[in-house]
Amino acid sequence: MANPIIGRPDAFTRHGEAPGHQYQSYGAPQGYGAPQGYGAPQGFDPSLQQAPHQAPVGRMTLDDVIVKTAMTLGVVFLSAIATFRLLPMEFLLPALIGSGIVGLITVFFVAGRTKLPVGGVMFYALVEGVFVGAFSKYFEFLFPGIVVSAVLATFVTAASTLAAYKFFNIRVTPKFRKMVMIGTMSLLGVLLVNFVLALFGVNTGLREVGSGAGMLAILVSVIAVALAVANLIVDFDSVERGIAQGAPAQESWRAALGITVTMVWLYVEILRILSYFRD
Repeated sequence: MANPIIGRPDAFTRHGEAPGHQYQSYGAPQGYGAPQGYGAPQGFDPSLQQAPHQAPVGRMTLDDVIVKTAMTLGVVFLSAIATFRLLPMEFLLPALIGSGIVGLITVFFVAGRTKLPVGGVMFYALVEGVFVGAFSKYFEFLFPGIVVSAVLATFVTAASTLAAYKFFNIRVTPKFRKMVMIGTMSLLGVLLVNFVLALFGVNTGLREVGSGAGMLAILVSVIAVALAVANLIVDFDSVERGIAQGAPAQESWRAALGITVTMVWLYVEILRILSYFRD
C-alpha cells in the first residue's frame, strides 16, 4: 500500500467479497437425467444480459469517483480559503500543528472502517482545509504570490500524471508498488522524527523555507514530489482495479479520500520547492 488508503491492489474489496458475477467453472460433464422443461436454458443468469458498457447497479464507477473526489477537494478548498482569509497570524502555528495531528488521526481512523463513513471523509476534508489554509497563509506572508503558482503547478502536475498514465499505458507492477511503499513509508518515518526534533528546537536541515535552504532540504523535497507523483499513479491504477473487480458504489468515497490525501501532499511539497527559488 503506497497510499495507505487505496495503494494496495485489493483496496476496495478486502473488506468483503466484491459483488461480481459468479461464473460456473468447467468440470466433468453433467450426468443425463430427466428432460428439462421448456424455459430459460439451464445455468442461464439473467444478470449477465446487460447493455454493453452498462455498469451494474450498486457498483463503483469512474463517474462516481470523479464526483466524490471533486466534492472532497471542494471542501478542502473552501475550508482553506476561509482559514487563509480569516485566521489571525498569532494563531497560525497552533492551527498548523493542531489540524495536522487531527487530520492524520482522522484519515487513518476513517480509512480503516469497513464501511467508509461519509461524514468522516468530509470532516477530514474540513480539517485538512484548515491545515492547507494555514500552511498557505504562512508561505504567502513570506513570498507574496507563491500560493497561486503552487495551486496551478499542483493541478498541472496531477493532470500531466493522469495523461501519461492513460496515453502511455503505464502498468503498475507489484515491484513498482513495493518500491513506492518502501519509499513513502521511509520518508514518512524520517519526517516524523524530524518533526519531533523540531518541537525540541533541533534543526536537522531536512525541511527549510526560502532560498537559504541547503542541498539536503532541496533533495528531500524533490524526492517527496517524485513519491507523491508515483502515489498518484498507484492511486489511478487502484481505482481502475476497484472498478474492474466490481467494488461497491460506497467505495468511491474511499477512492476520493485516497486521491485527496495525495493531492494535498503534492501541493504542500510543491509549495515548499517553489519557496527555494524566492527571496
